[in-house]
Amino acid sequence: MQNTIKDTNTDFEVRSLDAICVNEEEVKVPTWYNLQYMVFGILFGIILIKSEVVSWFRIQEMFRLQSFHMFGVIGSAVVVGAISVFLIKKFKIKTIRGEQIIFADKTFNKGQIYGGLMFGFGWAMTGACPGPLYAQLGYGATAIIVTIFMSIVGTWVYGKFRDKLPS
Repeated sequence: MQNTIKDTNTDFEVRSLDAICVNEEEVKVPTWYNLQYMVFGILFGIILIKSEVVSWFRIQEMFRLQSFHMFGVIGSAVVVGAISVFLIKKFKIKTIRGEQIIFADKTFNKGQIYGGLMFGFGWAMTGACPGPLYAQLGYGATAIIVTIFMSIVGTWVYGKFRDKLPS
């Protein structure tokens, strides 16, 4: 049995609905093909749990400026990301499928400030960044179900009213 998936652009840019998609060819893959993503997701979740970055207490320590742990993790991720982008640009590294990786310039708008503040307040109140929500659930923090549900609702609301928001 085979699934059909669309090959996606890997420039990590959020594109509007009226943007032209670069890769429209369909790729046939076996059904079990997506299991690799589940395996890597589980391994990544274990890493998040063992490094304590999903710990509500560690997150609260960060926002209260009581511990360097989370700042160290986030800071090292920023450094690794910056070095990776530098190397990708310098050596013109391509994706595994041979596509060029494009880093599009972004223009600043005040919505980024409002969004960042809302994200930070939500993170501080819930003790959960959207990335490790499912790792927290897997860790046994069942109260995080409320945060997961509200994340989905917030994403839906944003998508519904996106065109009416100030830029």
